[in-house]
Amino acid sequence: MSDILKFKEPTLDVPGKPNKRWRLAFATIYSARALYSLLDQNKKKEKSRKLPLPISSTPSYVVLNVKPEAFSSIDQTTLTAIVKEKNLDLLLEFGGIEGVADALQTDIKNGITTGSVHDVALRQEAFGSNTIFQRPPAAKSLFYFVVEAFKDLTLLILLLCAALSLGFGIKEHGLNEGWYDGGSIFIAVFLVISVSAVINFQQNRQFEELSKGSNNIMVEVIRDGHPRQISIFEIVVGDVVYLIIGDQVPADGLFLDGHSLEVDESCLTGESDHVQINSHHNPFLFSGTKVVDGYAQMLVTSVGMNTTWGELMSTISRDINEQTPLQARLNKLTSSIGKAGLAVSFLVVVALLVRYFTGNTENEKGNQEFIGSSTKVDDMVNSMVRIIATAVTIGLVAIPEGLPLAVAVILSYSMNRMMADQAMVRKLSACETMGSATTICTDKTGTLTLNQMKVTKFWLGKEHVDDSSSISKNLLDLIRQGIALNTSGSNYRATSGSTLLEFSGSPTEKAILSWAVQELDMKMETLKKNCTILHVEAFNSEKKRSGISIRSEADNTIHVHWKGAAEIILAMCSSYYDASGSTNDMDDDERTIFEQIIEGMAASSLRCLALAHIQITDDQEEHDIGVGLPQKLIKEDSLSLMGLVGIKDPCRPGVRKAVEDCQSAGVSVRMITGDNVFTARAIATECRILRPDQDMNDESIVEGEVFRNYTQDERKEKVDKIRVMARSSPFDKLLMVQCLKQKGHVVAVTGDGTNDAPSLKEADIGLCKGIEGTEVAKESSDIIILDDSFASIATVLGWGRCVYNNIQKIIQLKLTVIIAALVINVVAAVSDHEIPFTVLKLLWVNLIMDTLGALALAIEQPTKDLMEKPPVSLSTQPLIANIMWRNILVQALHQVVVILILKFSRKSILGVNKKVKDTMILNISVLCQVFNQVNARKLEKKNVFKGMHENKLFLGIIGIIIILEAVVVESLSKFADTERLSLGQWGVCMGIAVLSLPIGWVVKCIPVPDI
Repeated sequence: MSDILKFKEPTLDVPGKPNKRWRLAFATIYSARALYSLLDQNKKKEKSRKLPLPISSTPSYVVLNVKPEAFSSIDQTTLTAIVKEKNLDLLLEFGGIEGVADALQTDIKNGITTGSVHDVALRQEAFGSNTIFQRPPAAKSLFYFVVEAFKDLTLLILLLCAALSLGFGIKEHGLNEGWYDGGSIFIAVFLVISVSAVINFQQNRQFEELSKGSNNIMVEVIRDGHPRQISIFEIVVGDVVYLIIGDQVPADGLFLDGHSLEVDESCLTGESDHVQINSHHNPFLFSGTKVVDGYAQMLVTSVGMNTTWGELMSTISRDINEQTPLQARLNKLTSSIGKAGLAVSFLVVVALLVRYFTGNTENEKGNQEFIGSSTKVDDMVNSMVRIIATAVTIGLVAIPEGLPLAVAVILSYSMNRMMADQAMVRKLSACETMGSATTICTDKTGTLTLNQMKVTKFWLGKEHVDDSSSISKNLLDLIRQGIALNTSGSNYRATSGSTLLEFSGSPTEKAILSWAVQELDMKMETLKKNCTILHVEAFNSEKKRSGISIRSEADNTIHVHWKGAAEIILAMCSSYYDASGSTNDMDDDERTIFEQIIEGMAASSLRCLALAHIQITDDQEEHDIGVGLPQKLIKEDSLSLMGLVGIKDPCRPGVRKAVEDCQSAGVSVRMITGDNVFTARAIATECRILRPDQDMNDESIVEGEVFRNYTQDERKEKVDKIRVMARSSPFDKLLMVQCLKQKGHVVAVTGDGTNDAPSLKEADIGLCKGIEGTEVAKESSDIIILDDSFASIATVLGWGRCVYNNIQKIIQLKLTVIIAALVINVVAAVSDHEIPFTVLKLLWVNLIMDTLGALALAIEQPTKDLMEKPPVSLSTQPLIANIMWRNILVQALHQVVVILILKFSRKSILGVNKKVKDTMILNISVLCQVFNQVNARKLEKKNVFKGMHENKLFLGIIGIIIILEAVVVESLSKFADTERLSLGQWGVCMGIAVLSLPIGWVVKCIPVPDI
């Protein structure tokens, strides 16, 4: 153990005879320094070796040194100073890392004890919780959204008109009746603002909650001697945390044990060079940094706001108001339609003013309104206010400001439903883009398969072995040694006193360890005690292998063990062991036999790993280490093959159907895996990515190295045919993504490792696996697949298409209302009649369409029909398709014709007075929108009722709209300027409105171009 880890025995881990001289030198130097420290106390801080991080030293918080009796020997200020300032001298004062662990009442091997006084609550009270309080974004309370809604110029003009109308009305008719017109506009505007503010506030809160959920990282710690998975927010000072490649360091701490650990501190320092962490010179780990190589255990010394990352993040504001590409397109559409609406409003104002000043308008008593100079100023101003309010209200209806709100509702609803379907959206734009995906590049392990691995075959030499009793003892010991020590996994007792062992690590590691314990009678802890680890080369997805060199305590011999992809390890071997423990030279013929064994296992969908070994001398170890090299090297040639292990990872249930669903939707599925060609082909065939009769020579299967060596033109020519890439590296995956995008594909990519980050960022949609994914990969992704399953990816594809389709439905419904209202009002304004819709009535129709109507269509869920269409191109295809224009124009024409006929008709048609006729016009208009909502459920299909009974919320909203309309007509006659209708009149309104359904059926028989 190093001098920092254990101060009581200051030794350096240098093998061989010079060890005593090193110890003596160290003791002399340290004693001199200690004496100097005593003589010059005041200059100690200046003389200590400090390596401060280049960040602000002015804290944005105050550290409270709460020192319960249990932790009286150390305080938070000291712990923070040790790590933040990289102060080795201060660390040594406390007896090294072991001294700090003792002060924190932590057992380095077994972690903290959660059942006694040193429990989690006490540690949180003493040192704080692992939560970081970021400065919130600009106040996003409900009041904030109300203020934002008031910034709408149209609504402000309406409020001004309402105030003037209210004043003149009270002056003319008195308070009891004079407030109706102005007051009704006030109330209607208040409802529009309230509904808009509440919906925006709710969806903003939902996005914040989802953002918080994305930060809830699961971390492996050791407590009570057992590994546990806990939330990052539950980590406390004194915890022992496991770190592997791709992990985010969850708190500030000190390196306890591990090998080849390198971290990326660029988030703190801005330096891109990776930093080596070890117990000798730099044991300091900082929250927020990323592990890029190796593995380790760390002792947590600071959490939450006491960490370097916590201090930095407390000064940063988050902004979750992301605008998606579709929202940007809708804003442009809204602007264009709004300009047209304002132009129409201006024409209406001109027409009404001309009619008024030419004496062509009449008041409620049938008298001419404007009689030249004899007209009262109050009456003239009141008429002007009414005309302006009417024109402004037409503009309000014409401006589809509810579209962005509807999109927010759709995205919010879809994100929540996708979360329930095991997909957490990190970027809003991914909701839309996923619906346009043309190809999905997926991993194999854990996505297409269950990631529940089990060793099913073991070959020793050229023979298949079923029973370990046939293996010689010496060779069996070497196999056990290689498996027990060359691993990042471990085993432990499930409970105290239990005989049942549990395993930690990656699924592959757990499968091999479980097999070795159960079949080979491996004693992992005993083997670890009997050997000293000299150097470790950790596994990563590029090398596809891991190695270790160890010294046996029994005979002081040095052994090198390698484990990894079978063909890679086989290429490193020049001999092999047989069951008797003898080594045999491996010639070309025998190498071919081993390759055939590997291919045979791979063809059975087995992942094939190889174990290799070599014993070396001290001279060879020193030679391999070399002089002045920063890292030791492990011998990697002339090895002896110990055995081949076949691991079965069954396909996930339902994955075949999910792949077929994607293919029927026009989305190509490509599998990119690190397994060899034969395993990849077997799994791809089982999942139906490849056909059973598909030949390996038809360019549908390629190895990563081959694809990498193609020229750029060759890659572009062949990439569309490729369905499986085997033995690929992360760089090969990145090349594939880039090539597909250059060919015009919208690419979705799955990934889980740190090295997958470039591919996830390069792809149009990055899909990270939630279970196996590293924090680096998750941060680079757009959507996290919580259960790692490909079936969930297919579900996300359906939701992406559903988002786009629902937005189109709302656009169709809204434009129908806009076009009908504009045409009706313009025709009425330039004719001899007044506009059929008052300010309040237009606001009521607008409220229905922008809120309840949008909500009814926003909650439509993905259907099978959507997965039978080709992908939609967001960049080239128009937002309003030809089929939508067909539906919009015919339905708008139906409403225009019916309402204008009623408007210009005399009493003979309906036999009712003017007020009843105006009420029926409003009723017909609202009911037409209700039935048009049903039509909008299917843009192309004639059967609009299919699946409607399953959407109870849709039916409920339709019912609410009808009930509210009945209340407005029957109970709010004075307020809404309506007249109560008889059952017969209600029947006439319903009969006219329901014609929208057969008209919608007939119009869908008219063929139109697709775009």
